[in-house]
Amino acid sequence: MIINKNEILKKHCYTELVYQRINKKLGTNFSKKESEELIEKVLLETALENYQKIGKNFYISNQEENIKITVNSNTFRIITVDKLMK
Repeated sequence: MIINKNEILKKHCYTELVYQRINKKLGTNFSKKESEELIEKVLLETALENYQKIGKNFYISNQEENIKITVNSNTFRIITVDKLMK
């Protein structure tokens, strides 16, 4: 399966609930804009080999930021962001 990183960068989107979920999972209090900037930065800077498609989701793991982003592969909606286990 070939993953098109540019398509994910261009089409990803957010729901209202995901902003709360990001703050809860990361233990932060980011504004919507700060959350979006973090997601954009991680999607852009993460190497393609750290993008995985499992089932209906993409998983993007970034060691520098210590997070994993889950994106629905059909709608490109950000589902959640988790801290990576060390």
